Amino acid sequence: MQEADKLISGEKLTHGEYVRLVESYKDEHVREALQNEAVRIRSVHYGRRVFIRGLIEFTNYCRNGCFYCGINSSCKSVTRYRLTKEEILECCSKGYEYGFRTFVLQGGEDMYFTDDILVDIISSIKNMFPDCAVTLSVGEREYSSYAKLKKAGADRYLLRHETADEQHYKRLHPKGMSLSERKRCLYNLKELGYQVGAGFMVGSPGQTSDTIASDLEFLSELSPHMIGIGPFIPHHDTIFAKEEQGSVELTLHLLTILRIMFPKVLLPATTALGTAETDGRERGILAGANVVMPNLSPVNYRKEYALYDNKICTGDEAAECIENLKEKFLKIGYEIVQDRGDYPFG
Repeated sequence: MQEADKLISGEKLTHGEYVRLVESYKDEHVREALQNEAVRIRSVHYGRRVFIRGLIEFTNYCRNGCFYCGINSSCKSVTRYRLTKEEILECCSKGYEYGFRTFVLQGGEDMYFTDDILVDIISSIKNMFPDCAVTLSVGEREYSSYAKLKKAGADRYLLRHETADEQHYKRLHPKGMSLSERKRCLYNLKELGYQVGAGFMVGSPGQTSDTIASDLEFLSELSPHMIGIGPFIPHHDTIFAKEEQGSVELTLHLLTILRIMFPKVLLPATTALGTAETDGRERGILAGANVVMPNLSPVNYRKEYALYDNKICTGDEAAECIENLKEKFLKIGYEIVQDRGDYPFG
């Protein structure tokens, strides 16, 4: 296929060529060729190492009403919670014992957590675990806020753009939220020196091959250090409750494309992939991913951070079961390593 050959050779694709490349997931021979190249590239930069991140879902309060999200401000079925600094540090302590050297603080856009509170939490983690990286995923904030959090010791920031198509963005989000603001935040984070992560859902309502092509073009322009994608999974308490789940096969196909486009990128095999299919994360690693994010949150809160229905939260994806996860990856020829797993600049 011409588009696949151009991608592998490093040539720039047109929008139409990206569309056809996305749709080529239906062709088994093209999928296999791209997967082989993705695995080869990942091996060049990372060998067979898989990095682990300890995910701490520290608040499920959110000011936003994103239509697809199970903890959006309009959802009535959610039992809301916030972790204290002491609870967060306890999660880090357990994670450190398990071998984690990156902690991901993820939450809704909960403005209870002011800059000062987050600075205190971040600096406490860095003081207790100076050899560890701190990743934040707390949404859209002002430039000055991002600067304070970076100064306190935050190393990375995850902010999925969700879609790079303006009309599609409006279908997924309420008035008051804008794609331009999301993009502005991502560029601000890059300017401040964060390792920056973007990404999108695969199969979200209204998504087409054309909108995915726009995502690939935007990512090419942004050139992030991390890219998180996973299949859309509906939540029963949202307006998209009866929408169809996103395709695992297309998600895997896009992982291979992203690995070829961004040879050094940190590419997770996401929890959503593991929820959609029992061996989804293993298949993600075999498609070119090199990161997994087991859950370090207190067990009694995990079911309340339900961004979508049936989210796995107490099985092998949990940090307590890291040995089981290691065995699963060893069976497919990959090794979980105790490492910060930073983006390899240079």
